[in-house]
Amino acid sequence: MAARYFAAFQRGTTRDRPFYDDHLPSYSSAVREKLHLQSSGRQWLMPMTGSTRRIRLQSLNPGPRSRLARVGRRRGFVRRCIAFLIVVFAVAVIVLMLLGTEESHWTPPFRDSTLVFGRENLQRIWKWEIESGHYPSNGKIPEQIGFTSAILNPALPPAKAHTLISPFTPPPGPVTTITRGVGPRRTYLENQKQSIGAAYPPRPIPSSIADLDIILELCNFSEGKYVRDCLEFLRVSGGLDNGRRLRRGSVDGWKYAFMEEDRLEEEIPRATQAAPIVPAGPYPTGRQNSNAGLMKKRNVQWERPLELPPLEQPSVGSNRSTACDPENLRLFHMFWAGPFNEKPYVALLSFLFTQNLGLHLEPGQGLDVCHPQIWLWINPGPAAAVPNPSALTDMYDALKTNPWAAPFLHPRFKNVIRFRLWNTTEQLDSNLELRDEWRKMDTLFNSGGVTVSVPAEQPAGSSSATLSKTGDMVHRLGSKSEATYDRLSVILSDMARFIVTHRYGGIYLDADTIFLRDWEELWGWKGAFAYRWSYHEDYNTAVLHLNKGSALGSFLFRTALKNGFDFHPVAVSKYLKEAHLENLLLRVPDALFDPAWLNTEGYQVERPPYPFFAGFADFFDTPEVHSAAPQVTGFEGFFRGAFSYHFHNFW
Repeated sequence: MAARYFAAFQRGTTRDRPFYDDHLPSYSSAVREKLHLQSSGRQWLMPMTGSTRRIRLQSLNPGPRSRLARVGRRRGFVRRCIAFLIVVFAVAVIVLMLLGTEESHWTPPFRDSTLVFGRENLQRIWKWEIESGHYPSNGKIPEQIGFTSAILNPALPPAKAHTLISPFTPPPGPVTTITRGVGPRRTYLENQKQSIGAAYPPRPIPSSIADLDIILELCNFSEGKYVRDCLEFLRVSGGLDNGRRLRRGSVDGWKYAFMEEDRLEEEIPRATQAAPIVPAGPYPTGRQNSNAGLMKKRNVQWERPLELPPLEQPSVGSNRSTACDPENLRLFHMFWAGPFNEKPYVALLSFLFTQNLGLHLEPGQGLDVCHPQIWLWINPGPAAAVPNPSALTDMYDALKTNPWAAPFLHPRFKNVIRFRLWNTTEQLDSNLELRDEWRKMDTLFNSGGVTVSVPAEQPAGSSSATLSKTGDMVHRLGSKSEATYDRLSVILSDMARFIVTHRYGGIYLDADTIFLRDWEELWGWKGAFAYRWSYHEDYNTAVLHLNKGSALGSFLFRTALKNGFDFHPVAVSKYLKEAHLENLLLRVPDALFDPAWLNTEGYQVERPPYPFFAGFADFFDTPEVHSAAPQVTGFEGFFRGAFSYHFHNFW
């Protein structure tokens, strides 16, 4: 494992430009030295100073073996048995972790390419996403896509020369994008300052937008950055220190949130920065009319041209309204199987505590602000079951009598929290990319090569042993603990998160997530995103944003359909990488949504964030040495700056 860390670190430390801000140390030398020591084995291997050749001493009259020799042999045999059992136990634990836990990293079971889209289709996907305003990034379009001319990008500002300096400076050298900005200019906001003594930090300015390019630059942990420094940048830039910042000198240059220039009001603090410059051509050329260089999946034909919806007309500048677009609501989605318990209760409570919901306003007030909603999708029965006609009524009856769920049915939360009945058949039939073919699949429940076959309904009179053998996995509802991990519900949720975000839009979050701050600035970023799988170059879809009915979503469903219907995040990573579409689903640093992850895997132990978690279980079972920390620091000391905390089912 240490060698893998070191190899990943070596790959990520090659840079062609300086770090964004000298105030944030990278401490890369300390990491490099420690990881080098680990990878070279100096901590465990000692030099051999003597000969390793066994020497046999001959005796003139050996005679019978002594009792001491027999005892020594027995002791040696016992030691070998114990060592063998330890090795077997360790291997078994590793295998169980790989097969039985959601968060273990694995190599996808695809031996060949997963690509089913040719170059013409890939170009259409890129063009549709860019022209719909879903690409507000300066990330490059891969040369393999083969564009030969610039694409107008309404999500980026024009590239005219100006005298103002951007916080994000493109690197010198070759042009890294072939999109040409035609959108409104960006004005980056000054750090909001709050008087000392205020109870809470200020909320983000409505319609402010987080520049994830800047955040990615500052929080790129593959380049030796640290989660602690990333969180400090996020909280200072977001005004979360509330006048009680104790570290650093001047941080006036720390900015990541911006407003589109012609949307600014006089009371909004203005900065002296403008949007990043997008250089004009020349642009790279490539193959446009052939699929040369693309590795197609074996025994599968290229997909026919995608049927894409009409281009969205992005609202920019003065045409943008702060009120909600009824076709694109701000929706958080969660998926839950089984009885409602304290786990989704904590998630919903944190949602109410942190988001700008306007619950203190009278009806009709605050219409100029788009308030988010959260939809909790409840699967009331086994994953294979078709809900009965009274399923919706039964669901609400169960919620009313459940002490954890009943408070959220209060009329006050009517337009804030909605419980939605999950129906697998109805959801798949509503998906244009799947509805004509999903019934032909051998199995619908496949994630990461772990396939659960759903047995046919057992006839009356079947033995209990038969029912137990075939239906235990199918009829399990939700994970009651880490020890009773419900693989089927997790596989279903891997699929459900893509379906609901593609059909309704919005952001999906796992139910083992706690909101830590207002997500206003993330809603302003119109691109799709998930976050990084720890130090691996893969996605984790515990947080997933897709635009409603997008070309990217259509690509993912058609590709998954031809690859075993696998929606595991690492499988999705492979789909996007082989199609050269990774930049359309931005891989956000995990510190924003999962700030303890890198530390629990030993990657940031030299300079950990606060609180120090050696494992996710520390959150609910605090080690005694840290037991006073929650009393001293309170909520504000818990990974301050992160948008959420994911406890990975350790609860």
